[in-house]
Amino acid sequence: MKRIAILGSTGSIGTQALDVLSRYPEYEFVALSANENIDILEKQAFMHRPAKVGVINEEKAAILRDRLPTDITVVAGKQALVELATLPEADMVLMSVVGISGLEATLAALHAGKDIALANKETLVAGGELVMNAARKSGRSVLPVDSEHSAIFQCLQGTKDEGEIEKIFLTASGGPFRGYKPEELQKVTVDDALKHPRWNMGRKVTIDSATLMNKGLEVIEAKWLFDLNLHQIEVIIHPQSIVHSMVQYVDGSILAQIGATDMRLPILYAFTWPNRLRADLPAVDFQHLGSLTFEKPDTDTFPCLNLAYEASHIGGSMPAVLNAANEVAVELFLKSSLSFTDIPRMVEKAMGLHQKISNPTLEEILFIDQETRDRIKRDDSV
Repeated sequence: MKRIAILGSTGSIGTQALDVLSRYPEYEFVALSANENIDILEKQAFMHRPAKVGVINEEKAAILRDRLPTDITVVAGKQALVELATLPEADMVLMSVVGISGLEATLAALHAGKDIALANKETLVAGGELVMNAARKSGRSVLPVDSEHSAIFQCLQGTKDEGEIEKIFLTASGGPFRGYKPEELQKVTVDDALKHPRWNMGRKVTIDSATLMNKGLEVIEAKWLFDLNLHQIEVIIHPQSIVHSMVQYVDGSILAQIGATDMRLPILYAFTWPNRLRADLPAVDFQHLGSLTFEKPDTDTFPCLNLAYEASHIGGSMPAVLNAANEVAVELFLKSSLSFTDIPRMVEKAMGLHQKISNPTLEEILFIDQETRDRIKRDDSV
């Protein structure tokens, strides 16, 4: 029996994880959490009967407490994630919350001896060095759930020496605006940006995909997950989203992981690794697949990708600024308070105003994150 805490159980990844893992009797859900979506969390609690559920919004937590039976404990507030991530009865934590809030809980879980299935990009973007150091010290695993990083992880199984790796290719669908010119992006709306051509994701991640920031964040994640240099990480546009990513070895061989556009596949592998379970999930039908195409990303039109490379190259606290500025910019765009093309401008300006701190602590990262958000909210021209 593997006992799991799912932080962010009401979101896209969390709901799919419950769907696929609940089909196997060897998995037990000991904790679930949400930010404020207590209606879905209530249904999940009655179906899966975790010992504890967490709600960040304290008012919503009080409402949920009255709805659930007394044998399910409701914890509330900002520390709810840390409390659930460190439960003694949990063997593994799926970190599928959105935003910087996943960083502290991930570190706490690793220090408490838990394996992490990671679906929270911001954790490694803002605190990659802290997280991977904690994983090494605790002897626990950080297993990728993102389809691209899961693909790289799967391709690397059996690799005996890191020196055998020449580089990796992270594939990107290109989002809904692939092929657009800069002037065409001036007119796009929130509804336009939320129409992803391939994947069903949350609103924030979908906007990041449209700006290519999602792929930039994945570059930084890959650097930490696989201990690579930036020059070893190449992004390539693959509109069909069938090849999820590739590894090129020093002898010229390339291994690719291929699968349907279904996040339940990488979710399942994170929990079954190093084994595989038979699954009633879709496989690729090569006879009806059609052509697969690849192209170079247009970073002139979509500068967020280069901003992410730049932030990672500068290092230290700069990726935390990139992440915080992007989160606020996307939030403003979703509220129609900012244009689509202003997202990279806001991120670039925030980075330009920041003085890098080398080897920041958790407290420094959280302070810089809040400082960046406050600066933007004081002056949304930042």
